[in-house]
Amino acid sequence: MGWAMKYLVGVFMLAALVLSVACGGSSSNGSNVNVNGNWSVALSGTGGNQVLTFTTTLVQSGNNGLSGENLTFTTNSACFADGGTETGTLTINGNTGGVTSAGIQLTIASTGSAAGNMLTLNGTLQSNTVTGTWTLNGGTGCTGNGNFTMTKVG
Repeated sequence: MGWAMKYLVGVFMLAALVLSVACGGSSSNGSNVNVNGNWSVALSGTGGNQVLTFTTTLVQSGNNGLSGENLTFTTNSACFADGGTETGTLTINGNTGGVTSAGIQLTIASTGSAAGNMLTLNGTLQSNTVTGTWTLNGGTGCTGNGNFTMTKVG
């Protein structure tokens, strides 16, 4: 085998190695992050008092998308009197000691008679719990911010 052929074989082997490492690294980071399932969510105001609670079923889609189904507010809220629609994103942050953390951004837009209110949650998922901050923007009485905790229940 001539030097040119050895060079080409070496280049192809190096390219295959780089490709397998790149693809393997991407899939292994997300392999143990599974948000699919039922979640219980509690929002607290800036003073620590519980403001709003709801349950939802999250479904992860391709390209790190999230959608919510079965959204049920378990506290009375005029801001979401007719429920809402959920969309979001999941971003893998990394893997430390076998535990993967991910950023979650979830937006709930009110529907029906309360349309126009927007609840945004930004948090970090680790070990089936998401903690972070929330912001509510909308009509009269439908504004605020604070902290939240989401716990996977199924």
